[in-house]
Amino acid sequence: MSKIKKFFSRKKAEAAFKLNLSGSGMGTGHKLNSPKQETPSSSSRQKYEAYVPPKRNEISNEARAAASAALARIDKKTSRDFNTSLSAVKAQAKRELEAERRQREEAMGTASTTSTSTSASGGDTRNLACEGVFFRCPLISEEILPKSVWKVRIKEFLYQQLEADRGLTACLIIYNCNVKEKADECIATLIRYLENLIKNPEEEKFCKIRMSNKIFSEKVRYVEGALDVLQAAGFNEVQIDDEPFLLWTKEQIEKDLDLPTLVEALKSSEIIPLELDRNIKVLLPSQARRVVLPDEFYRLSPEEIKKEQQLRTEAIAQSQMLRTKAMREREEQRNLRMYRYALVRVKFPNGLFIQGTFNVYEKIADVFEFVQSCLADESLDFSLVSNSEGKLGDEDLEKTLYDCKLIPNALLLFSANDVPAPLQTDINYLKEDLLMLVQAM
Repeated sequence: MSKIKKFFSRKKAEAAFKLNLSGSGMGTGHKLNSPKQETPSSSSRQKYEAYVPPKRNEISNEARAAASAALARIDKKTSRDFNTSLSAVKAQAKRELEAERRQREEAMGTASTTSTSTSASGGDTRNLACEGVFFRCPLISEEILPKSVWKVRIKEFLYQQLEADRGLTACLIIYNCNVKEKADECIATLIRYLENLIKNPEEEKFCKIRMSNKIFSEKVRYVEGALDVLQAAGFNEVQIDDEPFLLWTKEQIEKDLDLPTLVEALKSSEIIPLELDRNIKVLLPSQARRVVLPDEFYRLSPEEIKKEQQLRTEAIAQSQMLRTKAMREREEQRNLRMYRYALVRVKFPNGLFIQGTFNVYEKIADVFEFVQSCLADESLDFSLVSNSEGKLGDEDLEKTLYDCKLIPNALLLFSANDVPAPLQTDINYLKEDLLMLVQAM
């Protein structure tokens, strides 16, 4: 696996170097015998953080000092306007809380049907709770994209590396550009070919492969990346008696690569991981009424979801029938298995909400960490309360959202443990940059 990690480290370094070359400048120089300057590490970023916009070019120290001085002067003149703006947000939240309180009985009566009637909106995206499900791929870049776009980007990235690192790149292409069943069968067959060569390099039958062979045709020939692995291993296509063969010679093995290393790469390569982005949002009470989820949250296709809803409608007529506890639990589990992702909202005492996207198998501890990362005071001791599970304690931290039935969407109530209840509604808990998101929406 170290070969694969080195491969990605090298590619990221090359990409960074090219980016510097194509930028506005090469940066400041330094003497060869001068002490090495320390650079901040990107790995120190916390696991869950608010969306980070693309980096801009660094400004000079003089410009930064001038900007700070200007901002300080502006703050003295406009601090009253800023406070008024925050007060307006709080006032708006309070007004909406009053309206929400008046509609609570009606909302509770329709919540169960609303939360599951998502994709039946016929493509209407006006009431979607979020735009979709988004991911990062730190091995390639820090962009935030849908999974379908990342699949295309990953494939393009790998094929761009073929000429320079054919063997290792082709192993990754097999894993990332084919369905799992095909990839697994192909890998097993390639490993058998190469291990036979390692053990018996002089035996003729292991040095050539008939391309019309049934096993080769079914498991290797049409799998993306497979022929590139064989080419890196030293195989070349030739004609023998007017029939295509792959013929192996030791001299044709890719430079700086040997067969045992290639076998190890085939065994240790894996799918390039994507990290789920929280897609954080800060909402007013009126905005938090949107609970329609996009199709990406479902394991089923939109057509399958509609069919499922029709079956539920037909089952309503039978809802008056007595059902055993086991029957009810089976139906509940069947409904929960429809979802891949969960939308978690946390309501603060001042009426604001934060919203994040989670995998249904992420843990309650991940939700606490997400909330903590949004707080202005990250050391604040707080509790989260679920309508269904009650107060979430230490014994719940290792449970998943699926275990706690906090899917497909869940509302958790935030409470500051060391703050008296009457005072909690007047506190701004969120970081200032998140509060500004409320004003912009």
